[in-house]
Amino acid sequence: MIATSRLILRPLTPSDWSFFLRLHQLPQVMRFIRDLSEQNEVRAQFDRRLIDWRKESGDWLTLVIEERETGNPVGLHGFLSNWTPYQQAELGFMLAPEHQGKGYAKESTSAIIDFAFNQCGYHKLTATVTEGNEASFNLLTRLGFEHEGTLKDNYIIGGQWCHDQKLGLITSR
Repeated sequence: MIATSRLILRPLTPSDWSFFLRLHQLPQVMRFIRDLSEQNEVRAQFDRRLIDWRKESGDWLTLVIEERETGNPVGLHGFLSNWTPYQQAELGFMLAPEHQGKGYAKESTSAIIDFAFNQCGYHKLTATVTEGNEASFNLLTRLGFEHEGTLKDNYIIGGQWCHDQKLGLITSR
Protein backbone atom coordinates (compact mmCIF):
# COMPACT_ATOMS: atom_id res chain seq x y z
CA MET A 1 0.00 0.00 0.00
CA ILE A 2 1.13 3.54 -0.83
CA ALA A 3 -0.38 6.52 0.98
CA THR A 4 -0.40 10.23 0.14
CA SER A 5 -2.12 13.11 1.89
CA ARG A 6 -5.43 12.47 0.10
CA LEU A 7 -5.06 9.03 -1.49
CA ILE A 8 -4.34 5.39 -0.84
CA LEU A 9 -2.98 3.17 -3.61
CA ARG A 10 -3.59 -0.49 -2.86
CA PRO A 11 -3.33 -3.76 -4.78
CA LEU A 12 -6.21 -4.80 -7.00
CA THR A 13 -8.57 -7.35 -5.40
CA PRO A 14 -11.46 -9.45 -6.78
CA SER A 15 -13.95 -6.98 -5.27
CA ASP A 16 -12.63 -4.26 -7.64
CA TRP A 17 -14.09 -5.97 -10.73
CA SER A 18 -17.09 -3.65 -11.20
CA PHE A 19 -14.93 -0.50 -10.94
CA PHE A 20 -12.28 -1.97 -13.27
CA LEU A 21 -14.99 -2.86 -15.81
CA ARG A 22 -16.62 0.56 -15.55
CA LEU A 23 -13.35 2.37 -16.29
CA HIS A 24 -12.64 0.12 -19.29
CA GLN A 25 -16.11 0.74 -20.74
CA LEU A 26 -16.09 4.55 -20.53
CA PRO A 27 -15.23 6.10 -23.91
CA GLN A 28 -13.92 9.29 -22.25
CA VAL A 29 -11.45 7.20 -20.20
CA MET A 30 -10.37 4.87 -23.00
CA ARG A 31 -10.20 7.37 -25.89
CA PHE A 32 -6.40 7.70 -25.66
CA ILE A 33 -5.72 4.13 -24.50
CA ARG A 34 -7.43 1.70 -26.89
CA ASP A 35 -10.75 0.72 -28.40
CA LEU A 36 -13.42 -0.47 -26.00
CA SER A 37 -13.20 -4.21 -25.37
CA GLU A 38 -15.88 -6.81 -24.85
CA GLN A 39 -16.57 -7.62 -21.20
CA ASN A 40 -14.92 -11.05 -21.46
CA GLU A 41 -11.70 -9.44 -22.72
CA VAL A 42 -11.74 -6.91 -19.88
CA ARG A 43 -12.33 -9.77 -17.43
CA ALA A 44 -9.32 -11.66 -18.78
CA GLN A 45 -7.17 -8.53 -18.35
CA PHE A 46 -8.51 -8.07 -14.82
CA ASP A 47 -7.77 -11.69 -13.91
CA ARG A 48 -4.18 -11.39 -15.25
CA ARG A 49 -3.62 -8.44 -12.90
CA LEU A 50 -4.88 -10.23 -9.77
CA ILE A 51 -1.44 -11.50 -8.88
CA ASP A 52 1.07 -11.55 -6.08
CA TRP A 53 3.28 -9.05 -7.92
CA ARG A 54 7.07 -9.24 -7.98
CA LYS A 55 9.23 -6.83 -9.96
CA GLU A 56 11.10 -9.73 -11.60
CA SER A 57 7.88 -11.24 -12.98
CA GLY A 58 7.42 -8.98 -16.01
CA ASP A 59 3.80 -8.36 -15.01
CA TRP A 60 1.69 -5.28 -14.34
CA LEU A 61 1.55 -3.95 -10.82
CA THR A 62 -2.03 -2.67 -10.75
CA LEU A 63 -3.09 -0.46 -7.86
CA VAL A 64 -6.51 0.98 -7.11
CA ILE A 65 -6.40 4.69 -6.24
CA GLU A 66 -8.83 5.49 -3.42
CA GLU A 67 -9.74 8.71 -1.69
CA ARG A 68 -8.31 8.41 1.81
CA GLU A 69 -11.28 10.21 3.38
CA THR A 70 -14.13 8.30 1.70
CA GLY A 71 -12.54 5.05 0.50
CA ASN A 72 -14.14 5.67 -2.90
CA PRO A 73 -12.17 4.39 -5.91
CA VAL A 74 -10.76 7.16 -8.09
CA GLY A 75 -8.80 5.25 -10.72
CA LEU A 76 -6.07 2.75 -11.44
CA HIS A 77 -2.32 3.25 -11.43
CA GLY A 78 0.77 1.12 -11.74
CA PHE A 79 3.45 -0.08 -14.06
CA LEU A 80 4.55 -2.95 -16.27
CA SER A 81 7.83 -4.27 -14.92
CA ASN A 82 10.73 -4.83 -17.29
CA TRP A 83 13.20 -5.55 -14.52
CA THR A 84 15.56 -7.77 -16.47
CA PRO A 85 17.99 -6.67 -17.78
CA TYR A 86 17.71 -2.88 -17.38
CA GLN A 87 15.52 -2.25 -14.30
CA GLN A 88 12.83 -0.33 -16.19
CA ALA A 89 9.05 -0.10 -15.88
CA GLU A 90 6.34 1.43 -18.06
CA LEU A 91 3.94 3.63 -16.12
CA GLY A 92 0.19 3.68 -16.78
CA PHE A 93 -2.85 5.23 -15.13
CA MET A 94 -6.52 6.00 -15.68
CA LEU A 95 -8.94 8.07 -13.63
CA ALA A 96 -12.72 8.06 -13.58
CA PRO A 97 -14.06 11.22 -15.28
CA GLU A 98 -15.66 12.54 -12.09
CA HIS A 99 -12.24 12.52 -10.40
CA GLN A 100 -10.23 14.17 -13.15
CA GLY A 101 -9.05 17.73 -12.62
CA LYS A 102 -8.63 17.36 -8.84
CA GLY A 103 -4.87 16.78 -8.84
CA TYR A 104 -5.25 13.06 -8.09
CA ALA A 105 -3.26 11.99 -11.15
CA LYS A 106 -0.32 14.17 -10.12
CA GLU A 107 -0.48 13.06 -6.50
CA SER A 108 -0.70 9.35 -7.31
CA THR A 109 1.93 9.51 -10.07
CA SER A 110 4.38 11.28 -7.74
CA ALA A 111 3.83 8.50 -5.20
CA ILE A 112 4.31 5.79 -7.84
CA ILE A 113 7.55 7.42 -9.02
CA ASP A 114 8.85 7.51 -5.46
CA PHE A 115 7.82 3.88 -4.88
CA ALA A 116 9.36 2.64 -8.14
CA PHE A 117 12.70 4.36 -7.60
CA ASN A 118 13.12 4.29 -3.83
CA GLN A 119 11.32 1.09 -2.80
CA CYS A 120 11.72 -1.11 -5.88
CA GLY A 121 15.07 0.16 -7.17
CA TYR A 122 14.11 0.82 -10.80
CA HIS A 123 16.60 2.79 -12.89
CA LYS A 124 14.13 4.24 -15.40
CA LEU A 125 10.40 4.74 -15.82
CA THR A 126 8.85 5.11 -19.25
CA ALA A 127 5.40 6.14 -20.41
CA THR A 128 3.59 6.02 -23.73
CA VAL A 129 1.12 8.84 -24.33
CA THR A 130 -1.09 8.90 -27.39
CA GLU A 131 -0.58 12.16 -29.24
CA GLY A 132 -3.44 14.50 -28.38
CA ASN A 133 -3.59 13.46 -24.73
CA GLU A 134 -2.20 16.78 -23.58
CA ALA A 135 -3.31 16.33 -19.95
CA SER A 136 -1.22 13.18 -19.46
CA PHE A 137 1.72 14.47 -21.50
CA ASN A 138 1.83 17.75 -19.54
CA LEU A 139 1.44 15.99 -16.20
CA LEU A 140 4.33 13.64 -16.89
CA THR A 141 6.65 16.39 -18.14
CA ARG A 142 5.83 18.52 -15.06
CA LEU A 143 6.91 15.53 -12.96
CA GLY A 144 10.27 15.34 -14.74
CA PHE A 145 9.63 12.95 -17.63
CA GLU A 146 11.37 13.91 -20.86
CA HIS A 147 9.90 13.44 -24.31
CA GLU A 148 12.29 10.95 -25.90
CA GLY A 149 10.58 10.60 -29.26
CA THR A 150 7.41 9.99 -31.21
CA LEU A 151 6.49 6.75 -32.96
CA LYS A 152 4.39 7.70 -35.95
CA ASP A 153 1.30 5.66 -36.87
CA ASN A 154 2.12 3.27 -34.06
CA TYR A 155 -1.35 2.31 -32.88
CA ILE A 156 -4.95 2.31 -34.10
CA ILE A 157 -7.77 3.70 -31.96
CA GLY A 158 -11.24 4.11 -33.41
CA GLY A 159 -10.00 3.12 -36.84
CA GLN A 160 -7.47 5.98 -36.89
CA TRP A 161 -3.70 5.68 -36.80
CA CYS A 162 -2.22 7.37 -33.75
CA HIS A 163 1.26 8.60 -32.92
CA ASP A 164 2.71 7.43 -29.62
CA GLN A 165 4.83 9.86 -27.65
CA LYS A 166 7.51 8.08 -25.62
CA LEU A 167 8.61 9.65 -22.35
CA GLY A 168 11.26 8.64 -19.85
CA LEU A 169 12.43 9.48 -16.35
CA ILE A 170 15.74 8.27 -14.97
CA THR A 171 16.34 7.99 -11.23
CA SER A 172 18.48 10.70 -9.71
CA ARG A 173 20.20 8.25 -7.35
